[in-house]
Amino acid sequence: MLITVDELKEMIDAETKDLLIVDARSWHEYRSGHIPRAVNIDLFAFHWADTTDEGIERFNSSLRMLLRSVGITYERRVVFYDNITGTLAARGLWIMDYIFHANAMVLDGGLSAWSRKGYPLEKEPTRPSPVNEEYAYRFNRDVLATYRYVLERMGNPNVRIVDARSREEYHGIYVRAARGGHIPNAVNINWEANVMDDGTMKPIERLYEVYSILYYNKMGEDEGNDDMEIICYCQGGYRASHTYLALKLLGMKRIRVYLGSWYEWGNRDELPVELP
Repeated sequence: MLITVDELKEMIDAETKDLLIVDARSWHEYRSGHIPRAVNIDLFAFHWADTTDEGIERFNSSLRMLLRSVGITYERRVVFYDNITGTLAARGLWIMDYIFHANAMVLDGGLSAWSRKGYPLEKEPTRPSPVNEEYAYRFNRDVLATYRYVLERMGNPNVRIVDARSREEYHGIYVRAARGGHIPNAVNINWEANVMDDGTMKPIERLYEVYSILYYNKMGEDEGNDDMEIICYCQGGYRASHTYLALKLLGMKRIRVYLGSWYEWGNRDELPVELP
């Protein structure tokens, strides 16, 4: 799921034909300098906070148009990047899992690592090669959680809910919705604990230390992870996608991103909220 800048540079130099590089940053950042051949999708602009049945249908419809517009097909190898091994690239990877795309990666270290190597940048945008409007994507609901799904599983002993936000957001000190706090029974593991100081992903042994709390029950016994399901959320599903990436690297099999995250949960008065 991770590719190094050296590996990506080799693929570019070899003119790998099925390679599609996606710069997930804003258009302004992209035009300031991007990796050669990269197309741009401002994934932060593709924010979604309605996980009702109708909301998910609209999400799928919008996603189809977005992916077709830049030419994402199941035959292409897709590499996402942002400034570091960041939340936007991770969001791209989660989207690929959501459409059952089996050959997608995140550039480890992102543009910062690319630039440290002295590799070239371009400023002129790369013209995408859109695919036909009839091109079909399949959707993997096993990696997506709705608010109803979370609500039904909050007390399930085989489910762990991970809040990837800051401590201040989790405790309701910094409020970014109608209500502050967190989803009941959620454990707070800030996504920033996933990355090294240079912006690359932490090695597996250090990620295990970060998420070791998920492996144990209240008696301190190691339960393994075969039957455990993990639901990740944050404010809008981006930091949660980074947690999703980290947990996949750790070999976890059953992981979902709550797409609406706190932006939806904190604004729905009927949903329970927990504060310290």
